[in-house]
Amino acid sequence: MHVSSFRASHWLVATCLAVSLQLTACGGEDSNRSSSTARAPAQGTPTDTPTGNAPPTPAAPSDEVNLTWPQAYQRDADYPGTANLPQQLITLRDGIRLAATVTLPADENGNPAVGPFPVIATFTGYNQFYSAGAFADTALVQRGYAYITVDMRGTGASEGSWQAFSQIDHDDIAELVQYIKMQPWSNGSIAMNGASYMGITGLLAGATADPAVKAIFAVVPMGDAYRDVVFSGGQVNAGFIPLWVTLVTGLSLIPTPVGFDNNDPGYSLTTLLQHLQGALLDFQLPVVAGAVIGDENKFDTEFWRIRSPLEKVDQIRAPTFVVGGLHDIFQRGEPLIYEGLKDHTNAKLLIGPWTHLQGSFGEGLPADGVPDLASIRLAWFDHYLKGMDTGAEDYPPVTQFYKGAERYQTAADWPHPEAHAQTFYLHGKPLLPQLGTITQQPPAASYQTSLLQTPLNGLCSASASQWTAGVLGMITPPCAEQDNVVNLLEAVYTSAPLTEPMVINGPITGQIWASTTAFDTNVTVRISRVDENGIARPLTHGIQMASMSANDPERARYLDDTLIQPWHPYSEASQRPITPLEPFLADVEVLPTSAVIAAGERLRVSVGASDLPHGISPLPDLLASLLGALTIYSTPTLPSRVNIPLVPVAEAQ
Repeated sequence: MHVSSFRASHWLVATCLAVSLQLTACGGEDSNRSSSTARAPAQGTPTDTPTGNAPPTPAAPSDEVNLTWPQAYQRDADYPGTANLPQQLITLRDGIRLAATVTLPADENGNPAVGPFPVIATFTGYNQFYSAGAFADTALVQRGYAYITVDMRGTGASEGSWQAFSQIDHDDIAELVQYIKMQPWSNGSIAMNGASYMGITGLLAGATADPAVKAIFAVVPMGDAYRDVVFSGGQVNAGFIPLWVTLVTGLSLIPTPVGFDNNDPGYSLTTLLQHLQGALLDFQLPVVAGAVIGDENKFDTEFWRIRSPLEKVDQIRAPTFVVGGLHDIFQRGEPLIYEGLKDHTNAKLLIGPWTHLQGSFGEGLPADGVPDLASIRLAWFDHYLKGMDTGAEDYPPVTQFYKGAERYQTAADWPHPEAHAQTFYLHGKPLLPQLGTITQQPPAASYQTSLLQTPLNGLCSASASQWTAGVLGMITPPCAEQDNVVNLLEAVYTSAPLTEPMVINGPITGQIWASTTAFDTNVTVRISRVDENGIARPLTHGIQMASMSANDPERARYLDDTLIQPWHPYSEASQRPITPLEPFLADVEVLPTSAVIAAGERLRVSVGASDLPHGISPLPDLLASLLGALTIYSTPTLPSRVNIPLVPVAEAQ
């Protein structure tokens, strides 16, 4: 089987690539948050109708910060062609060999040019042999770069057992950086490039602090494995993780001709057996089975922390461009990566209206003056590896797509420097408590709404599309574009039509007072904008297991003395018992977004007990929550509410 036989399936391979990603860790993301002790939430200005933007306008950003994108950067190719060197096996410190492909600039006849060149590197878990063309960017190679693609340990054509961003992977990455620096085709300057898995390994390469790593372009990377994706809200991710593990494992079990190319006919069989052992005994099966049965790794342990780029982001000195998506599986972590980088290196953040698959390719760009990802990447690498004046250093710090306004807008920072917190209270109705209202006034009367704790709600929602990396959204697009169906099994609270636009920017907290007839429950919060036709357009959402909802105020984020991003320890010590029928407060972390709700439209908050496949409780916790009813309170003493960061309308125009 040869690489060329797979070129026709490039789109399928690329799709599978973006449907994958990873596991990994937590902690570290609080370094730029304002610490505070627990405080009562600010109540805002009493009024019956939310108006959106009222407080004083803060000082304008510094004139030194550029907020305008320049014209897309372009330059002619330096070489007419590219050429792949013979397949390489890189021997590591313990004798394990990693498979690598090196692509060099070439003349019109395919003869490799004489280097050395600055090097662009991609470290993948998706079998670079069967994805040839999906990693090595020939446009970059023709502009004077060498490109190396390496299968990480235990994946693709490389030997060993896959451990998914373990310390062994960290050590392998550091060794690969050293290897690249010493090759005759390398001038010692390296840039890391890639989406998803490859974006994460790019950040880990930067975290080696090796000065050879001059630049990083990380597209849809994970920040915190536990909180971002694997156990979001203390729940097992039943959507993305099975897809991802199956993809990595499947691509690692396909035989490759690497051994024959290196005069080692037994290489493929040996590698296959090592990969099988890793899948069945060392990593994939044990970790997935442990998550289902709720072993010790259902808590935020060192197992997850070692795998998190946010744990090492303070060690990255290379200028880093981060690309994220408003519906990406790493929606939470991408702005936190930028936030952890911005104080000690030149960091940029671009967030589009994307799921994971869409974000991997920067779908829809160029738009609103924002160039396409290819031209941004070329400018980034040319500036930092070749010293060319491309303007990349002065790109706007933050660029975000605003849903509702349907356009990109730049900002001086994230969190947005002009954001303020506003609290919106959930109110029941006398006859229809499940169809409540939202105002900025605390409740004066007492209402409660009860829901059946079914674990199945959420399959027809934007959330289901997001947590399958966009796959379900392609299969059932109507479900991805509205929340009306999923709202049928939730308590729904809708404001009166807004008198002026409301512009949301940042993370949101749902502070929900509830009780259950069972011994545990999930609490979900969805934020939507309801258009004039009554369609609830999804903006963002969050999920939280009640027993795991303890908040650490020293690591949480507060704005105007109001909690807008809780920080849950997810430790065995922080787990709290839930007593049937006894009210509890769940601080639900709702993932950050940027959106405009126009005048005449309405804000909607819906509260439920399930968000499948985003999360499902480990088996012991699931059994504790079955056959229960969730009651949501709206009373003067138990005021359920959401805290939303708002910015002036002009920021989204």
